[in-house]
Amino acid sequence: MLRSALATLLILGAAPALAQPKADPDWPCAQRKVSTLGPGAVWTGPDPTQALAEWGNDTDAALLAQKIASRRLPLEEVDGLLDAFAGKLDKAEKDARLTRVFAGVFEVLNGERDKVVAGIGRYARGQRVMAERIRDEAGKISEVKTAPDVPDTKELTELETRFAWDKRIFQERSQSLTYVCEVPTLLEQRLGAIAKKIQARL
Repeated sequence: MLRSALATLLILGAAPALAQPKADPDWPCAQRKVSTLGPGAVWTGPDPTQALAEWGNDTDAALLAQKIASRRLPLEEVDGLLDAFAGKLDKAEKDARLTRVFAGVFEVLNGERDKVVAGIGRYARGQRVMAERIRDEAGKISEVKTAPDVPDTKELTELETRFAWDKRIFQERSQSLTYVCEVPTLLEQRLGAIAKKIQARL
């Protein structure tokens, strides 16, 4: 039982390394880590530099940006909201104000993405600490079982119970990490899709 548990632990620990050679030891995802996402990754419209600085001052653009950036809003509903906003704009202000909407969406989704990426790093560090604790627990169990004296049954039971519990938590967290690792990509996809919708109305 102990041997199979250790084998499982080693496989779980090695999986991220096999999935992707990486420089950052705190990045456990198969997806390549992109620490900073720039507007140019998804935007080919007007230069958004000024819009990024002032989008919050345009109340209507800011409210729309925050609404369509929310993952609770289905992407198919974004078109109607953009059409309603763009339909009220003069031709002279259309590009600037729609670019502000993009700037707001970018700030909201990129900020959310940054928090997720940082959280994944903390999560991975926690997993590494737990993996080390499980290895220590496995070593102590082995020492107790192979000791020349008669093993202390109570101590052995407590060690095995703690080992089994920690291993279960570690495995559940590893499975959860698979889903968490997808979140930055999903945010990037949403940002790209909304950027295209806005650009189509310029």
